[in-house]
Amino acid sequence: MNILSTGKRLYLRQASIDDLDFIMRLENDEENKKFIVAFSREDHRAVIERPDEAMDIIIAEKDSDTPVGYFWIQGLKLESKEIEWTHILIDKKGLGYGHEAMKLMKRYTFETLKAHRAWMDSKDYNERALHLYESEGLKREGLIRETLLIDGKYENLVVLGILDREYFERKKLGLEEI
Repeated sequence: MNILSTGKRLYLRQASIDDLDFIMRLENDEENKKFIVAFSREDHRAVIERPDEAMDIIIAEKDSDTPVGYFWIQGLKLESKEIEWTHILIDKKGLGYGHEAMKLMKRYTFETLKAHRAWMDSKDYNERALHLYESEGLKREGLIRETLLIDGKYENLVVLGILDREYFERKKLGLEEI
């Protein structure tokens, strides 16, 4: 098991083929589906088998080793040292796992991968996620208007990002403690 970052209640680990059913269940969950553009099982299999440019990462409970969410990240080989957090899905909502998972991902991104910048996008009506991301130090960088066509309706994406120096400043202030 390739553990990437460990916190108080959770840890991040590289996904394996055995995690595909869990990942696909999360992506196809009706509550999650409206907030993401889902990838295929084949897309996930390819990333799990060859995690060079992108990686599926499982968020698991430390005490039980039970998966509670996952990240899809990409940009692992970009010269600009820019990582995109493409999917962030939490199965067990309302327990603060999103905050801890974001802190673990920031630690992994900036301390292990030595990234300069991490960014993501979120549908503009996903208020719960936007609140989480902004409370974790990501800044709104822009709005991509009417970029997705979902069920015949155009949707907007909010772009958010955090720089390495912003992360380390938050860490110095004690805002990244897990």
